[in-house]
Amino acid sequence: MAAKSDGAPVSLRNDILPECLPGSDQRSPHCHPARKRYSLLDCSWTLCALLVFFSDGASDLWLAADYYLRRNYWWFALTLVFVIVPSVVVQVLSFRWFAYDYSDTNDSSTAAAAVVAASGADSHFSTKDSDQRGAGCGAEAGGALPTTATMGGARGCCRAFMWLFQCFIHIFQLAQVWRYVHALYLGVQSRWRGDHECRHFYWRMMFESADISMLRLLESFLKSAPQLVLQLSIMIQASQVLPLQGLSASASLVSLSWMIASYQKVLRDSRDDKLPMSYKAVIVQILWHLFTIGARTMAFALFASVFQLYFGIFIVAHWCLMTFWIIQGETDFCMSKWEEIIYNMMVGIVYVFCWFSVREGRTRCRMLVYSVVVFVENVALTTFWYLYRGPKTSDFTALVVVCMVASSYALGTFFMFVYYCLLHPDGPISGWGWGVPEEVTVESCLSPASSLPPDVVASPPRTLQRTKGGDREQMGGTNADVFLVRTLKRGAKATLPPLAPRTGGPLIRIDLPRKKYPAWDAHFIDRRLRKTILVLEGAAPVTPRIQYRCLGSPTEVMEYETTV
Repeated sequence: MAAKSDGAPVSLRNDILPECLPGSDQRSPHCHPARKRYSLLDCSWTLCALLVFFSDGASDLWLAADYYLRRNYWWFALTLVFVIVPSVVVQVLSFRWFAYDYSDTNDSSTAAAAVVAASGADSHFSTKDSDQRGAGCGAEAGGALPTTATMGGARGCCRAFMWLFQCFIHIFQLAQVWRYVHALYLGVQSRWRGDHECRHFYWRMMFESADISMLRLLESFLKSAPQLVLQLSIMIQASQVLPLQGLSASASLVSLSWMIASYQKVLRDSRDDKLPMSYKAVIVQILWHLFTIGARTMAFALFASVFQLYFGIFIVAHWCLMTFWIIQGETDFCMSKWEEIIYNMMVGIVYVFCWFSVREGRTRCRMLVYSVVVFVENVALTTFWYLYRGPKTSDFTALVVVCMVASSYALGTFFMFVYYCLLHPDGPISGWGWGVPEEVTVESCLSPASSLPPDVVASPPRTLQRTKGGDREQMGGTNADVFLVRTLKRGAKATLPPLAPRTGGPLIRIDLPRKKYPAWDAHFIDRRLRKTILVLEGAAPVTPRIQYRCLGSPTEVMEYETTV
């Protein structure tokens, strides 16, 4: 099993705090909590997300029905298309995920090997060559599960009912609602159950939250964003604002801002190498995107109300430019090349409206370039509308509209600075520079190697050069430069926490390097790895550990540590 990625082996969600190296991440000055709990705020956030989802969809359908009753068939058709088509796309993707997750035929050897690995406290399971090894392990596991045949009838009925239920849910376009409710149920169960079951339900809740955040983000930019531009254009062309139009546009804008902030929070919560985002930071990020996207869509609507053809050309050109920029940056989100291309094209749609981080490291330069481009485009689009607007719009009204666009963008920029300077999860940022060490020190490369078995290695520094393709296979040479040691900056302390990673219990070795933030970890986007983790989590008496492949060989790491 292989994929294009970079990273290091890390133990995820152990019973003790993980080894947190000062140089492992340039923005994380503190260790991630080893154990997280589902809180009342998490439950309230999910309920609010459901409310936002229903408000957005219901207001659009209500407005479409109003257009039909007013005999505005063209507006009715466009409004309905931007509701139905994105919803169908999301339902198909959601059902595809369900079909894979609920099927016993896919990667059955992996599940069998995982059950066998869970039978011993010190057993290991590797994704490398698991298909060949799974056949032999399946024979051993057959004798350990004697109840499978006796429960076949009842289990078959339950499976048939679940398939019918999911078909019903997806046909009636309710996949997002079901996933929200399911995530809520899993979160509540993680609070009520015992210690072992608590961890199992928390794993499943995080997986479900990741799925729903990806689906809703896709739906928001396929439905809410074009719907918002459409309704604003209709208002400007008609020189009047109907109550339902204002309600639909407001719901679409809130849905867009909500899902961007929610996606970032779930992504950070899913990674143990990043500090979680507080709800104060999430609210400020919602306001940031609310005002910047509002200004952006107003500029779009103003220009589209006068130059429909040129607006279409502008959108396509901007999307192509942004997509090329993203592809040139070599993102690493998906498990295959064609999925990565589709993902880059979808992020290009997001970049039409707002900033979205897709690469690891300092984003200030990329964000500055994007912000300047968007600012210039907004000014140009609004200026063209002001100069070529229709005779129905007076100078005073036009000036008020221009001031609304400018003030909205200024407010969004203000909340962006508030987020980065005061509420960023990794700490306040002074002058757009990080107040943590920029390079890795000698001490940060050290780890208690004597307490680790030969196959469990500590994380190397995250400043290793990015490698691609066959370069990774050549990293194990004895003459390869594994570490680059530099001095600390800004008086950072080079101390190690007196904690050693846990070495007992089942270990899942994933035969690919760990993906770097802001990408999802492979076990969140690869359905096969999810199955393995959940089987081990349910069968093993302790929480399984996850270890990704290291770019350098363990021998090199140990030799370096002992010769410092």
